[in-house]
Amino acid sequence: MLALFVLLLCITSSFSASTRGAGAAGPRLNNDQLYKFSYTTEVLVDRAKGSKDGSVGYRISSDVDVNLVWRDPSSKDDQLIQLVISNVKIENVAQRSAKKNIFQGATTQSLLGENKLAALERPFMVHLKNGKVSSFYCYKAEPASIKNLKRGVASLLQVQSRSGKVIENDVSGRCTVEYKAAQGQVTRTKALETCKTAETGFTTYIQVLGVSGESSSVTVFTLEDGFIKSATAKETHILAVNARRTTAAKIVSRQNLTLVTIETGPFEAAGKNVASVVKSLDEKLYAVGVTAEKVKSQCKGCRSLFEHWQEVQKQFEPDSLSKAIAPRSFLALIQSMRKASKDEILQVLKSSTKTALPQVVDAVTSSQTPASLDAMLQFLNFADPKGLVLQERFLYACGFASHPNERMLQALVDISKGKIVSNDIKESVVIIMGALVHKLCQKGGCELPTVVEVKKMILEGPDSTQVESDVQMYLLALKNSLLPEAIPLFSKYAESEVGAYCTISLTALQRYDVALITDEVKQTVNRVYHQNRRVYEKNVRAAAADVVFSSNPSYMEVKNMLLSIGNLPRELNKYMLSKVNDILHFEMPASKILRQAMKDMISHNYDRFSKVGSSSAFSGFMARTADATTTYSLDILYSGSGVLRRSNMNIYGASNGATLHGLQVAIEAQGMESLIAAKPDEGEEDLESFAGMSALLFDVQLRPVTFFKGYSDLMSKMFSMSGEPMNVVKGLILLTDHSQVIQLQSGLKANAEFQGGLAIDISGGMEVSLWYRESKTSVNNKGAMVVTGNVTVDMDFVRTGMEVSFETEASLDFITTVQFSEYPFLVCMQMDKTTFPFSESLTKYESLPSGKSYVSRRGHKQLLPGSEFPLHQENSNMCKRVFESDL
Repeated sequence: MLALFVLLLCITSSFSASTRGAGAAGPRLNNDQLYKFSYTTEVLVDRAKGSKDGSVGYRISSDVDVNLVWRDPSSKDDQLIQLVISNVKIENVAQRSAKKNIFQGATTQSLLGENKLAALERPFMVHLKNGKVSSFYCYKAEPASIKNLKRGVASLLQVQSRSGKVIENDVSGRCTVEYKAAQGQVTRTKALETCKTAETGFTTYIQVLGVSGESSSVTVFTLEDGFIKSATAKETHILAVNARRTTAAKIVSRQNLTLVTIETGPFEAAGKNVASVVKSLDEKLYAVGVTAEKVKSQCKGCRSLFEHWQEVQKQFEPDSLSKAIAPRSFLALIQSMRKASKDEILQVLKSSTKTALPQVVDAVTSSQTPASLDAMLQFLNFADPKGLVLQERFLYACGFASHPNERMLQALVDISKGKIVSNDIKESVVIIMGALVHKLCQKGGCELPTVVEVKKMILEGPDSTQVESDVQMYLLALKNSLLPEAIPLFSKYAESEVGAYCTISLTALQRYDVALITDEVKQTVNRVYHQNRRVYEKNVRAAAADVVFSSNPSYMEVKNMLLSIGNLPRELNKYMLSKVNDILHFEMPASKILRQAMKDMISHNYDRFSKVGSSSAFSGFMARTADATTTYSLDILYSGSGVLRRSNMNIYGASNGATLHGLQVAIEAQGMESLIAAKPDEGEEDLESFAGMSALLFDVQLRPVTFFKGYSDLMSKMFSMSGEPMNVVKGLILLTDHSQVIQLQSGLKANAEFQGGLAIDISGGMEVSLWYRESKTSVNNKGAMVVTGNVTVDMDFVRTGMEVSFETEASLDFITTVQFSEYPFLVCMQMDKTTFPFSESLTKYESLPSGKSYVSRRGHKQLLPGSEFPLHQENSNMCKRVFESDL
């Protein structure tokens, strides 16, 4: 019993100590004494691993006099204190020659201006209660930047003498803080990720393309006789692009407050409470809040949006889209548009040339401000058949939006309810709605009224119509949305009699987290592959196999799939063998269970694994770095007659444990056997002649395009091999979009902007020559990418910062040539990357309003050799034969 009592006493004591920490006594000032401190604060901006000497930034130093104004007679820890800043100096942190020192020869008054210097040196008061800053008093009309600097000084008086975690308000916001007290010393660690401030930024949803940060804030107090002898603070922020962490920036802020001497000071003032005492001493002093105020940046001599547009409009012409200057100009124009009004944006849209206008639509939509959205909605007329290109570019830009809001989704809902002259545009509107639903749900907006409305519409859509194109439209929208509620619907349509429904549903299921694929769904997919209820097209069964292999398959599932090989149509046999080998070769998640199943000689034997054919599946690495990995896969399925049935190229990016489906280009063809007097495969006897292409870009499924549909359309395009490739995606895409306001404890404020832009042109084509008995499919990908990071600490009197960036231009071509004059027919696949340039740059700068500046630039350029990506050896042997036959 005694032991239990002691245990309870210990628990109670420890709990009491932890809760008392929030109200523990802080520093106490004595009456009739003036505490004279020296104070410095500095800010440095540099690359992540930069040194102090190579940084840009500045130091503010001054004297600070502190004295007690009033103390509550009933509480010694309830104090009103006055602070006076004097002898202010502003100078460089890094040692530089006079020529490179922008502060050389400048006085504090010339830098700040007479009024701001007077405001900084004007006395202000702090209500200190139990070691916490309860109220902050200064002149209301003082500039926000000056008040924030004063708040920064006051933050070093906030300390408690006992260990514990508390929530505090200071210039950084409302933050969780942990105190650790030792003999004569207290360490305050601020959890910066918990700080809540009025100014919030945004970041892209896609983690692979996003920006990650590390931050810390530690203040060490030395106490003597219950008062602060010194306070030293260091705050660090590092921001880096996930896919390339050398594209990074670091901000370091330091503060130091040191007690120099104690002199005789003024006596306490009389009064009942803090408010009455402050009013009696200076009626102009107001309580203005402890947290930092927003500083309105003023840009003198800045270009207007239209002036900016006139300077860069040539870079928005189609001929520039394969060059890095296009995405760089795109990013810069977005920054200008985010500060512009609707009328200013409309002026740019109306003045653009016809050829540059689609790229301008990309920029305006990607700006994602209320003004830019209003401008686009006013500019576009969805009832006008002449504006289809602009309408689709607007919709795609919405789909790729880095941080869409409910209003953007509502705009698409309104468009869908209005008059739309084109069925293609109508389909794109609904498909992109699904992408926006996914992004809004990702940030917790699944219950927003508009999101709920759209979810209901696309979930009920497939069963509400008998029109095949409309059903496909709703299924594609659901594929984009990745709603868990849609999985039963996909499971149902995976067993449909319409092949397109099956394919969309199965490829959609493959995009879901494996944990959401239930046993019931797996049973459905297995029924499709094994044709338990009806006969399916080969490409449907191949898609079902992909789902099974990617959904954590059981031993029996894998064994049954292995047993099916040998009983499948000839080319599907070869595809499945190639798929199994690819899983083993690339060490995919299913490889372990697959190896177990292959120990059974009935499942794995020569007869089963020696089937011939031309279909294939192969995966490989495009690039591997310490920060990111890029992989590709090529799946080709042919009909028994040698005509392409399905070609599927995928590119994935992985970084920091996250994966991005960067690109998928799928070409499908059917019903072409009659042209070469061949017999269709089982289940494909009555298929209409068709060929088309579908693209998924950065996790967003786009509207499929059709090369031809129907026998007459096929015949009109069949006897020529000189047809131009059909464009699938062309434009400018905002990939990385990170904006952050970093309020430093010193009262200074940093702004971080990281953006990545991509100029892309994806086209594809299919050519068939009956004369040469040869078919060729091609997918051409051209692009230029620029990523920039800009970090600035911009005060009224000095601006410092840095820009780090990298850029590249590249081209990737995938060509498949099939000669079907004999069997087994010859198939050659080529995936080529051309030689491409890559460059990085780093610019650091400091500048004064007078125009005096310091700029440091570094960079390097290199030419990276092109290459042909390796596929399996069988393909290499086949290509030799194809090229020999062409000689």
